Amino acid sequence: MIMKNERLIGILITVAVLLLIPFIAMRFTDEVDWSAIDFIVAGVLLLGTGLLLEFVLRTVKSKQSRILLCIAILAALLLIWAELAVGIFGSPLAGS
Repeated sequence: MIMKNERLIGILITVAVLLLIPFIAMRFTDEVDWSAIDFIVAGVLLLGTGLLLEFVLRTVKSKQSRILLCIAILAALLLIWAELAVGIFGSPLAGS
């Protein structure tokens, strides 16, 4: 039981550290210009991905299925993040 809680704490710490990177960068350069909504969306995406990965690791028994599901989840995160960042698909999400 302790191991499961440690992974959850690890997910929360990782999300916080990843969100601190643009927050700190905004203090030193004008190239990074995130609003509160950007931080909320990034936090939801990262936390949702982390919790979904944790769910897969806890529930799926087959090692091959775990790996494939984790790769699919991470690929979805990267595609959504790229769409929100630069609009690679030209959807309304990116403001295109």
